[in-house]
Parts: sequence; C-alpha cells; structure tokens
Amino acid sequence: MSNSILLKIENNIAYITLNRPEVFNSFNREMALNLQSVFDDCEKNDAIRAIVLTGNGKAFCAGQDLKEVTSPELNPGFKKILEEHYNPIILRIRNIEKPIIGAINGVAAGAGANIALACDVVIADEKVNFIQAFSLIGLIPDSAGTFFLPRLIGFQKASALAMLGDKVSAEEAERLGMIYKWVPSDVFSETVKKTASKMANMPTKALGLIKKTLNQSLTNNLKDQLALESKHQIEAAGTEDYAEGVAAFIEKRQPNFKGK
Repeated sequence: MSNSILLKIENNIAYITLNRPEVFNSFNREMALNLQSVFDDCEKNDAIRAIVLTGNGKAFCAGQDLKEVTSPELNPGFKKILEEHYNPIILRIRNIEKPIIGAINGVAAGAGANIALACDVVIADEKVNFIQAFSLIGLIPDSAGTFFLPRLIGFQKASALAMLGDKVSAEEAERLGMIYKWVPSDVFSETVKKTASKMANMPTKALGLIKKTLNQSLTNNLKDQLALESKHQIEAAGTEDYAEGVAAFIEKRQPNFKGK
C-alpha cells in the first residue's frame, strides 16, 4: 500500500489519515481504493473499537483530484469514480459497526465535505470550512451529499448550499446541526483523542447496533422502526457489556466494557 493513507492503531483506536497534503488530500483512484482497504482491515480487527478519520496538513479533503479527471491517461471516468471510489467509501463508513469520528482538521470540500458528514461523530477545528463545491464546476453533490445534508439541516438550507456553493464555517455548521461540534485549534487534537478514547471504552456492540438502527431510521416508517428497536434491544441485552453495565450500576462503580 502506498502512503496516501496512513494508519496508526493505539489504545483500541484506529487513526486513519488522508495523506496527500500537497493537493489538499484530494482523492485519486489509488487513495480511494486504499481507504476502502484500510476500512476493511479496521472492520475485521476486533482490537479496534473506534476509528478516527482525519487529514494531513492544512486540509481534511478537497474532494476529487481534478488533475486525474482532466488527464486522459489518468481519468477513470465518472462512472468508475462514483461506483468504485466514493459510493463504496460512504457505504463502508455507514456499515462498519464501530463508531467513526470525523476529525475535520481543515477545509472539507466537495466529496470531502460529504465523507465528513457521513461519519458518526464530526468534530471540526475552528478554522474549517465546509463547501458543497460541485455546482461551482457544473456538477451535482455526490458521496451521499443529497442524502445526508437535507436530513441534517433541512431541505431549504441544503438546497441553497448545494446550488450556491457557499462556505459554511465550523461554528455555523454546528449551529445548523451539520456536525457534532467545533473546537478551538489549540485543543482540537486533544478533544478528538479524548472523544475517541471514550468511545473505544464504551460497549462496542451497543454502539454498532445504535448505528445500524439509526441507518434504518432514515427510510423506515414508525412501525418498522419500533420493530427494529425491539430486535436490536434484545440483541444488546444479550451482550457481556450489558451485564457488566448493569452490575457496575448496582455496585456503584465504573463499568469495564470489553466490546463483547
């Protein structure tokens, strides 16, 4: 694997870093396929109980590397780019039954913005801007931007941002409900690490079931969602972590969850 994606595993946390800082971590085919492979490895590794996705350098991700799509010898074509690059990345983010924290360190534009929004918990540095940059070059939002954005901030605001391509500051993104929160630059890394550590020590199976249940809530009716909650609650109640959580509550001590 090339160094376009960096992976560090520490204290049950996988830190995945987009690593093409010279082009603001924009995606080419190699990086997109490498990211999918790293996600697959993290999913299979039981020692990993939380995942952090971030970028190296000044940007989180500027979206698609336009050099790739404007160079005949490099261009895989939009069909491949969407069906083999971005769509599989979004599906992995949503389907991995472990919490994924989007640690947005710098500008998130185009597909980069929508990959960020697909994460379970999004923490942004104060200097971050989110930009639906597609319309500015004659394209439409992809990477599930038209799916998640209106659900996060409402149809009218999503429509305006998609069409106008306005910059949204980290503070405004939190106010709109687009992200979990923004933090000052001097505590960004520490906040991400503390959040990831907390999640890595929580009942992993339950977090995975929360994720699955929330995914279905985007399309289920009330009756089907209630049935799904019942199914997953029964499953959660059969885990070792549930037994530990109840025992710790009764014994008035901190639980020691194992992710089982």
